[in-house]
Amino acid sequence: MKHELNLVLSPEDAANEAVLKKAIAQTVSCKVDAITHFRVLKRSIDARSRNIKINLKIEAYVGEQAPESINYKINYPNVRSKPPVIVVGAGPAGLYAALQLIENGFKPIVIERGKDVKSRRRDLAAINKEHIVNPNSNYCFGEGGAGTYSDGKLYTRSTKRGDVSKVLEIFVAHGADENILVEAHPHIGTNKLPKIIQAIRESIINAGGEVYFNIQVVDFIIENNAVKGVVCSDLEKNTTIEFNADNVILATGHSARDIFELLHKKNILIEGKTFAMGVRVEHPQALIDSLQYHCSIPEVNHKRDYLPAASYSLVHQAMGRGVYSFCMCPGGIIAPCATAPGEVVTNGWSPSKRNNPFANSGIVVTIEPEDYKKYASEGPLAGLRYQQALEKMAWEAGGKTQTAPAQRLLDFVNGKVSASLPAVSYQPGIKSVALHELLPTEIAKRLQLGFAEFGKKMRGYLSNDAVIVGVESRTSSPIRIPRDTETLQHPQIKGLYPCAEGAGYAGGIVSAAIDGQKCANAIAGLHSNK
Repeated sequence: MKHELNLVLSPEDAANEAVLKKAIAQTVSCKVDAITHFRVLKRSIDARSRNIKINLKIEAYVGEQAPESINYKINYPNVRSKPPVIVVGAGPAGLYAALQLIENGFKPIVIERGKDVKSRRRDLAAINKEHIVNPNSNYCFGEGGAGTYSDGKLYTRSTKRGDVSKVLEIFVAHGADENILVEAHPHIGTNKLPKIIQAIRESIINAGGEVYFNIQVVDFIIENNAVKGVVCSDLEKNTTIEFNADNVILATGHSARDIFELLHKKNILIEGKTFAMGVRVEHPQALIDSLQYHCSIPEVNHKRDYLPAASYSLVHQAMGRGVYSFCMCPGGIIAPCATAPGEVVTNGWSPSKRNNPFANSGIVVTIEPEDYKKYASEGPLAGLRYQQALEKMAWEAGGKTQTAPAQRLLDFVNGKVSASLPAVSYQPGIKSVALHELLPTEIAKRLQLGFAEFGKKMRGYLSNDAVIVGVESRTSSPIRIPRDTETLQHPQIKGLYPCAEGAGYAGGIVSAAIDGQKCANAIAGLHSNK
């Protein structure tokens, strides 16, 4: 007989298979040896008190043969001779759009300005060690997009937007650990994502799709207000190439500023939108563990035998705006994510084991049009100009390299320049700067108030053992590319499908993947109605 049950156990008992099996037997009133098979369906941690509990949803079989393990492999149809659809961008939105197009009987032609996932590593090493920014291959641009080399966190609140389970199962089908189907906050890890992304690419090509790297879109081919293809620059051969199709999914990510500039230049409607900017804050991971797991730092190692590196989520309303944590990376590293020379941008990532000695998170403030009214003459690009100005300011403050301006956390809140700085994970290095004066007042004052409040919510969080590093500026796009709510097409250009983060419709790997699938399905729906 099959049983589904919920258990609440201590971390030690949840990690002990024999104890777990005994708890299952007691719950379903059977002998332990009558349980033929069980598996954990969902796992979450309740750390609200010192008595930490693990919540488990379990599927157990009693007195009958255990079922065969689930095979997540997907057999994609051959679409080599099917109608083509151009997908601009090979991030999560573009790759998942391509896979969904194949399922729907279309041939995806994926165009990526950056390098393949393996070749990107050299450019990441160059920005970390030599402060050299390749504008087409970096943490944001290249196969897999920003998510590949900046963590692979798969938690999302976008459950109403699409099938989250399908997104996760596709990752598993391409090599991800099945634990991502179980954990409340699934995470793959930057060290494991490259092979998974490469496997997705191979699925696309094996099904008859095409994937191109080092190819940058420089223009759209438009006839009678309908897209007919794209004009591209081959960055290796320094030549121009055209790709033709009646449908183009634009999944370029939040940092493809040249696309925003191109659309605006061609009088294709784009809109400014609210976004967020701030800093990265980094604490010793042991400190965050002790705060979240309600123990002293010497006790942390015992807790970590049964619990993962602790994370946190914080939010506060300061002067009428939200101040909140973003992309929290337990056991993580702060990364230099500039996409052009002359700017400093920070982000964070964690390896699969989350075993680095630091915990970092973006702490950002909502940015409104009143903040960048000095750029009002730029129209919908005004917010982008504000974003660029802050990144340039950080670059200049750090010494016109990828060295980032930094300040101890308590010093920042108290308006004091740090006489020294602690060790940090940010490889290009940091420089002591009065960030409370450097940042625009609308950001600095709210961050100071927010950090002070966070220190009340997590006693010990507001510490000079922590350091803030500037700037965290790419939490989301400052631009929205509008689209019809039903067809998902741009209102002016038939066949153009603005998609995911770069178009203002997603905010993470899973939500971007879902939006890519939605655009692919919208194309299939339009064709089926002809």
